[in-house]
Amino acid sequence: MASRGKPTEGRRLVPRLYLVTPEESAGAGDMLAQTIGAADFAAVVLRLPPALEYAKLDHVKAFGPGVQEKGIALLLDGDAQLAVRAGADGAHLSGVEALKAALPSLKPDRIAGCGRLATRHDAMIAGELGADYVMFGEPDSAGRRPSLQAILERVTWWAELFELPCVGFAGALDEVEPLARAGADFVAVGDFVFADARGCAAAAAEVARRIADAEAPR
Repeated sequence: MASRGKPTEGRRLVPRLYLVTPEESAGAGDMLAQTIGAADFAAVVLRLPPALEYAKLDHVKAFGPGVQEKGIALLLDGDAQLAVRAGADGAHLSGVEALKAALPSLKPDRIAGCGRLATRHDAMIAGELGADYVMFGEPDSAGRRPSLQAILERVTWWAELFELPCVGFAGALDEVEPLARAGADFVAVGDFVFADARGCAAAAAEVARRIADAEAPR
């Protein structure tokens, strides 16, 4: 997941898409295939079901190849060591301490992303430690997340000051375009895509259309 870089004066760049899978595995393989087939995703974060280690490894082996064969980065949610053993492209970590613990396993060959950054200071520390991207707006373990306005302010602040890519997490379809306009390098989507009554492929295609229509000044 490389940065788009800074544009030339007046140029507007379109963010790329980042997918977070549901934890539930029933039907997840088909839904994942449909979703990544309907839009151009840069990365997929595979959320692991609560299970024994061997079952988690089986989960990655079941879903990972279909992602990586499309040239999409496969990241495991919160498990750097399993990412290495399973041949994933990296891991998405929650908070600065988790990032610190994971970096020796992931660097220099794999991606280390960092989210659940409560403050601007935490985000800057994550960047200084060597995170490959920072994420703003994802839910915490209880499902709580900041207001959209707070997320947009954080994304705008980061995009204006730092080269390191940032991911803006969209909790609903209507949040996609504002995050793109705020300057996110990547827009993350998750549960609302898989729960869409029209089907996950139709939802992913609409997300892509909204991204393409958004002006994202940097």
